[in-house]
Amino acid sequence: MRMNRFFIYFILTGILSGCATDNKAPSTIDWSDIDTTANSLMPSNLYGRPSDGYGTVVDDANRNIAVLLPLSGVNAAVGQTIRSSVVASVLSSAPNSLSVSFFDTGIDAIGAINSALEINPDVIIGPVFADNARMLRDIKPNNLPVLSFTSDVSALGDGVISMALMPANGVEAIIHEMSSDNIKNFIIIAPDTNSGHFMAGAAKAASEYYSPELNGVFFYQESNPESIKDIAQSASMNEMRSAANTRARVVISDILTNEQLNILEKSNLNNQLEKLSKKETIGGVPYDAVLFLGNANDSKTLASFLRYYDIAASDARFYGTTMWDGADIASDITMSGAKFATLPQAKPEFYALYEQVSNMPISRLASFGYDAMNMAIGMMYSGDDMLSYLFNPSGYNGTDGLFRIKTTGENERAVRIMQLDASGTPVEVCSAATNFITPIYNVQPDKIKPIKSLEIKTVGIDPDDYIKIPERFRDKYNSERIGANTRNAPMIEQSKIVAILPDEDSESVKTENYTPIKKEQVMRSYIEEYEIFE
Repeated sequence: MRMNRFFIYFILTGILSGCATDNKAPSTIDWSDIDTTANSLMPSNLYGRPSDGYGTVVDDANRNIAVLLPLSGVNAAVGQTIRSSVVASVLSSAPNSLSVSFFDTGIDAIGAINSALEINPDVIIGPVFADNARMLRDIKPNNLPVLSFTSDVSALGDGVISMALMPANGVEAIIHEMSSDNIKNFIIIAPDTNSGHFMAGAAKAASEYYSPELNGVFFYQESNPESIKDIAQSASMNEMRSAANTRARVVISDILTNEQLNILEKSNLNNQLEKLSKKETIGGVPYDAVLFLGNANDSKTLASFLRYYDIAASDARFYGTTMWDGADIASDITMSGAKFATLPQAKPEFYALYEQVSNMPISRLASFGYDAMNMAIGMMYSGDDMLSYLFNPSGYNGTDGLFRIKTTGENERAVRIMQLDASGTPVEVCSAATNFITPIYNVQPDKIKPIKSLEIKTVGIDPDDYIKIPERFRDKYNSERIGANTRNAPMIEQSKIVAILPDEDSESVKTENYTPIKKEQVMRSYIEEYEIFE
């Protein structure tokens, strides 16, 4: 397990050994019950750092930050990217004295966590992955803030906070945009992963708050072309629409073969048969939008297959989430017109700083690392109480725009909506919020539950609706509706109880199965302490 430590005294001086520690037992804090309502709603600022003029260094005592990142192993590139952004923040805005120690979770996560805790840090930045965050949460002092980079909500709480974008934020934002586009019905196509099922649940919860109605959920195996093709075929209702086309052609062919027709009738039916033979399907789909919850590459492949299976742009619009952020989504013409949520463009100053300390490609994780270090500096040196600072309801203007931390460990980050124009260029169609005066997210976290597959609800297709045959043959060549699925739940039969009521209110009801209960005095105070649910 490797650890790097450096101190800041106005300039970076290299590796030193000593740091301020506090061996007192940690106090107990209930992270789920922090009161932030007393904070006044003030304009957002950049973390309250002294260098920005929003805070004051109240003492020169050494402060201690431990950073947990995978600096070696298969995820070393991720860790090194965040490390560079943390160093960029320290070099640009470090207070008078600060110790920053890096611990490598790449090979021995538990060893790195234990070593980080041994230096008694004031704040921990990291880890990246949910398993490591849970591990740290279970053994750390209760009052020790942890600014992690996992977006798994099950790993948060008890002081473990996420600085990464929460998936539900981007999902709700795009559902809101679908509502603004007057989308009536939509389906979800998501990867068959824990995250995919959770995001689908977030979309379902958002659809119940906004207007679009969810009419089908499909899950595929990530980066698996065969699975993606099969799901696209199912989601396009290709089998049902192909069967309807086949039936329509059979009807016309039978009439041409078996019935006496005049020249005009024959010509009309032959023209219809020719047109039907040039297409695989007939009939539309009972949705006008598709929401992709996977990455950009999978979404592009799914979109191509959906178009191949006759889901035209006029049939259904395409929408995506922040999973498309930073990807080459515009390279596929089938995505033209698609909308997706994304974080605002990172500040140019951050790019300049990052380039000075790293030769690695920049990513969103890098900006989250920069935010985390700036938040840590602000908490320790702004002169405010650390918890009040951390949970300020007005939020902060970070590298990627507005965000704020919730006492549950989750965060809210403002996102914008982009659309791919005819040339495939992303164009901003809805800018990100700049304050929290009006809530930007309305779906409560406890309303979000992972969901499973859901078949599309449809009345099916009547092939007769798509052909014109002589009226005298209607009854003879009548077709049945194909593919109807209304998802009606079976009726549950309940035993009927017949009660014979007395003619007068003063009479009592007497049956063999009824035993009266003696009335007792009930105090009003007892009643007010209970809620009655029907």
